[in-house]
Amino acid sequence: MTPVNDNQHLSRRERQIMDVVYRLSKASAQEIQENIPEPPSYSAVRALLAILVDKGVLKHERDGRKYIYKPTVSADRAKRSALRRLLDTFYDNSAEKLVAALLDPDDGKLGDREIERIRALVNAAPDGK
Repeated sequence: MTPVNDNQHLSRRERQIMDVVYRLSKASAQEIQENIPEPPSYSAVRALLAILVDKGVLKHERDGRKYIYKPTVSADRAKRSALRRLLDTFYDNSAEKLVAALLDPDDGKLGDREIERIRALVNAAPDGK
């Protein structure tokens, strides 16, 4: 869900931080540290936040003695960007290949209810004309 233009890459830790900020909608460095797996030190989190601000994916505002960080791009726009990168990287820009991978019976991750909801979405989609 990380809002990055196609030429910009985030490290694993930077993506973890962005995931927390999106989930919470805004967060302090301490809240971020508390919500990432195997968190680095507080000073390392602060350094990563400064990098993300420099990259333009986070902005911050002062709240008393601490900074509160917010994403610069909406979650919906970030999702679309991440999906485009996923399609490009793994599925040759083919939504059909992505859906086929999701529906792979050997994977077994989608339940009948999820498949029915996907079918309903496909049926309700414009026909592309």
